Amino acid sequence: MPVFTRNEYLERIGKTKSMMQEKGIDVLVVSHPANLNYLTGYDGWSFYVHQCVLVSVDKEEPIWIGRGMDANGCRITSFLKNENIYEYADNYVQSLERHPMHFVADIIKKYGWANKTVGVEMDQFYFTAQSYVELQHSLPQAKFANGNALVNWVRVVKSPAELEMMRRAGQIAVKVMDAAKTHIRPGVRECDAASKIVEAQYAGTSEYGGDYPAIVPLMMAGEATKTPHLTWSDKPFKKDEAVLLELCGAYKHYHAPIARTIFLGENPPQLMKDTAKVVIDGLQKTLEWIKPGVTAEGIEAKWREAIAHSKIVKESRLGYSIGVNYPPDWGEHTISLRSGDKTVMQPNMAIHLIPGIWYDDVGFEIDASIYITETGYKAFYDYPIDIIYNK
Repeated sequence: MPVFTRNEYLERIGKTKSMMQEKGIDVLVVSHPANLNYLTGYDGWSFYVHQCVLVSVDKEEPIWIGRGMDANGCRITSFLKNENIYEYADNYVQSLERHPMHFVADIIKKYGWANKTVGVEMDQFYFTAQSYVELQHSLPQAKFANGNALVNWVRVVKSPAELEMMRRAGQIAVKVMDAAKTHIRPGVRECDAASKIVEAQYAGTSEYGGDYPAIVPLMMAGEATKTPHLTWSDKPFKKDEAVLLELCGAYKHYHAPIARTIFLGENPPQLMKDTAKVVIDGLQKTLEWIKPGVTAEGIEAKWREAIAHSKIVKESRLGYSIGVNYPPDWGEHTISLRSGDKTVMQPNMAIHLIPGIWYDDVGFEIDASIYITETGYKAFYDYPIDIIYNK
């Protein structure tokens, strides 16, 4: 059963078609699993094989195409009529003789779209170079266009129903960080703490069961705090070391990331304390400034202004848009809070601000997952923006 109403999916599809027409695309081949979910409701761990949705400007519903064994999953989770669900035989899977894009091309031909302009998601995780080659070979009369991130940009403004999913994810995020706070202690193995964090992610709250997030728990302890994006080991946590956490609550694949820094003792290094003070103050001042009409680059500029009195320099972006997603990333690949991104903030856009700082000696991470309102912003969860001290 799909998460949202048929009318909501049709509204999303209508916006997608409008953007396709602006870009001169007649048929869009959508391969990103989050975009499949967004447009149809389809939800399955089947993105390790080729699957897609075809959106045509002259057809009301999209067409789902996937592996035969996954077709019933589409019938269960999507809003699509059965006539718009097509399944390819298993001998297409990882074959050296045939490719699923041959089957996709046959469906495109069936509907008379073989000489149309076909858009493909050129720069996303699940549309391979071979897929592009096989589609081109199978549709010699078609004109191909880059439709990368087209659906992603439709997704940036959330519906009220989507924001409710993210608020529920925010409630789960609080439980997840509480689990980290409880179990990250000196002498506890990193892997044991990670297992409790994952348990909290999956269990969710008493009202809302959790989901698997697009990124596993990122846990950087001791020496690893000088860099982001590392996972746990089987080493025990040590007294007087820091632990950087990038975690998340997820509900129906909608994400509310949460990042904090835990110090396993009472007296962090002076550099960490000084960095934390500047970063926390800068984040709070930036949040207070956010409202509709400001730009993505303006938010980042406000952050730089707020920390200009310090020696801190953050070379990477300040944040990005968030929403529904699947592994390996919960970012939407659209808005980036950095110089040059002139995207204007609109009500119901959701963004993740994460001013992480990593030095050779120590790191510090804190964040805020928010959405834009008519007058400012609201957070998806309420959690202290400060260092967490665990003795």
